[in-house]
Amino acid sequence: MNENQLKELMDKPEARKRISIIKTTVVKERSMLYGARQINSSHLAAGLVNELYENADREILIACFLDSKCNPMAMEIIAIGSIDTCIVSPREVFKSAILSNAKNIIIFHNHPSGDSMPSSEDISVTKRLIDAGELLGISVLDHIIIGFGNSYHSIREAGAVSFDSKPQLYMK
Repeated sequence: MNENQLKELMDKPEARKRISIIKTTVVKERSMLYGARQINSSHLAAGLVNELYENADREILIACFLDSKCNPMAMEIIAIGSIDTCIVSPREVFKSAILSNAKNIIIFHNHPSGDSMPSSEDISVTKRLIDAGELLGISVLDHIIIGFGNSYHSIREAGAVSFDSKPQLYMK
């Protein structure tokens, strides 16, 4: 290719491949009322989602996106699994957190068996989410497992995982 051909190509490049121009937005599907303005404990956090898990017959992972003062801004069902497992990717969790301008997130999932004790997979997923959040500047405040009735298990409270973030307003 000589210099004239290169100049012509630079002035008027040939279209070789089409690329999409996109716009990413958050769409509000619905809203719900909750009791506390600020979520500063695992008890308040669990109360926020209990009603969403009432009739769940399989594992469902929900993320709650919070601002810097631990005020919930949005929630999303991230994954729906089977009776005893739910595959979750940090990519899916943090996609909506970023779009919501979240500073913090709390992860929830249920155990349809009713036993809210975390499995080794629950602990492993929590660690992966904490690590991913650190890279993105979004703190994972807790991972709460919902059992039957009002039973729940806070992985942060139990000390099963080291949460590097020391939020001033959550679990003081």
